[in-house]
Amino acid sequence: MVAAVSAVNADDVEKVLFLVVEDSEIVASNALTGRIDRLELHAKERVVEYEVANAVAVVITNQRYAAYSVPYGAWQSLRVQAQEKAVSVQAVDYSATVVTTDRILNFSGRRGSWTEAQRALD
Repeated sequence: MVAAVSAVNADDVEKVLFLVVEDSEIVASNALTGRIDRLELHAKERVVEYEVANAVAVVITNQRYAAYSVPYGAWQSLRVQAQEKAVSVQAVDYSATVVTTDRILNFSGRRGSWTEAQRALD
């Protein structure tokens, strides 16, 4: 008997995160843990852009950068600095990156935390 075996990459990340974007909140549906976690928007806060990957999501509003981590089941936020604008956003598997006019922001969904560096502007 011959059996076909397909290689499975240990780093493959299944899709377990979905977002529901409402006027007053963002709802993260974490299918891995069965959690529903809400990010309430502040007064006059509005969503500018968002990206959802398999196990991490990032939301850019006019007031903050918020990311959700599936393993931690929680939102983590950073404030937008004065005059700062988002230039690009990417989210893949457990990682997200936001490039702004002033900073490069990385979010690790595995650690549930942000890191940042100032941009070297010429």
